[in-house]
Amino acid sequence: MGKPTGFMEFTRELPGKRPVAERLKDYNEFIERYSDEKLNQQSARCMNCGVPFCHNGCPLGNVIPEFNDAVYKKEWKDAYDILTSTNNFPEFTGRICPAPCESACVLGINQPAIAIEEIEKHIIEIAFDKGFVKAKKPNMRTGKKVAVIGSGPAGLAAAAQLNYAGHTVTVFERDDAAGGLLRYGIPDFKLEKWVVERRVKVMEEEGVQFKYHANVGVNVSINDLLREYHAIVLAGGSTVPRDLNIPGRNLKGVHFAMDFLKQQNKRNAGKDPLAAAGIESNILGAEVLATKKNVVVIGGGDTGSDCVGTSNRHGAASVTQFELMPKPPASRTPFMPWPTYPMVLKTSTSHEEGADRQWAVATKEFIGDANGNLKALKIVDLEWTASADGRPAQFTERAGSEREIPCELALLAMGFVHPQHEGLVNELGAELDERGNVKASEKFYATNINKVFVAGDMRRGQSLVVWAISEGRECARKVDEFLVGSSLLESKDQILMASY
Repeated sequence: MGKPTGFMEFTRELPGKRPVAERLKDYNEFIERYSDEKLNQQSARCMNCGVPFCHNGCPLGNVIPEFNDAVYKKEWKDAYDILTSTNNFPEFTGRICPAPCESACVLGINQPAIAIEEIEKHIIEIAFDKGFVKAKKPNMRTGKKVAVIGSGPAGLAAAAQLNYAGHTVTVFERDDAAGGLLRYGIPDFKLEKWVVERRVKVMEEEGVQFKYHANVGVNVSINDLLREYHAIVLAGGSTVPRDLNIPGRNLKGVHFAMDFLKQQNKRNAGKDPLAAAGIESNILGAEVLATKKNVVVIGGGDTGSDCVGTSNRHGAASVTQFELMPKPPASRTPFMPWPTYPMVLKTSTSHEEGADRQWAVATKEFIGDANGNLKALKIVDLEWTASADGRPAQFTERAGSEREIPCELALLAMGFVHPQHEGLVNELGAELDERGNVKASEKFYATNINKVFVAGDMRRGQSLVVWAISEGRECARKVDEFLVGSSLLESKDQILMASY
């Protein structure tokens, strides 16, 4: 415990941000770094609890009190070693994770929680600055070859761990660069792409091979991979978006959020925003731009928030965000006790930049003009009836609330239903669960196809980047056991037990 009285002396403070008017002019990250003094104070707040619930709150099982103690003492190499013992990519989670660890922080019972996510980001960035992050090549190779399909956080984590185990790993990515949604999905103002490229370069130096424009099941045969590789990890993510099949859905101006976000990521990279994944000559259609348009984002989650921030940077005439559910409470209620993850109102940095957020609203129709262009939405307010435990159970439309609002661009940000079945999954004959995900147990991560494993959103459904990394790591350990009979790769439970 760095400073026994730290939690009484200092309160939670987050780093500063560039002013809204300034940051809306570009797509760069805008959250500043702590000063040395502030970083020391924030790490001093950690109480080194007898039972650190933050461990349980973090899907990776990060050893949080120990790295906070090292940060307080400015033992940067120790802090880096502790953090990366459980997390391959803290530079990702330190930027885009919703920090469930902070919701489980014991100090959070009656004070603001430790700023764990920011401390994590500072540890890894200081480690890069000081040259601690170096390629770790395995001492020997096993002679086993593993194909990882998909280069999102689950695929990258699985590839990194399997490479550390000594296997020869090749990552197949259908797009033109690695990262999955980290690359083409998360806006640059939340995660600049040099951060992804920096990590991929380290992995390449460690011996991981990347093949791009390799769309397995389309221009790469899965049967060829089954013949050539000793094991295959499916890590393609949950990529089929939830649609809104109401009248007017086919009007010009109604788009899935990810098409909108991916195009902007490609523009920022100086690439053709209309190029299709895997085959760059294919054209997706018209560019989706919010400039001077009344934009409505349908969906209140993180993807919707990303659409808000991007629309404001485009120079939208107005930005409105709808959520079907009622407005969440500002703080915990008796139905969401500590240390559970609370479903409370979240205001993102994109919301701070400007948006009309509306709750309990349903969209009933997209209305077009004579040329087939979207011009308005027909919407209605909802009244929710609470169940016995306080949660909304069902809704009815509020009489007399139906109305039209102007809208030239509607972005559907209602989440993802399951991985793409066409191509790879269907060709493999992989068994699916009741939600359409590739079926595999959390204990073994093995599919019904011999030597084929699955991890990340493709197995568990749409989730968080921290869960994807955890899945990739745990899956890699099971693949290692399958290939050589046992594994030296530690599970998160083993690492946590060793820390006590």
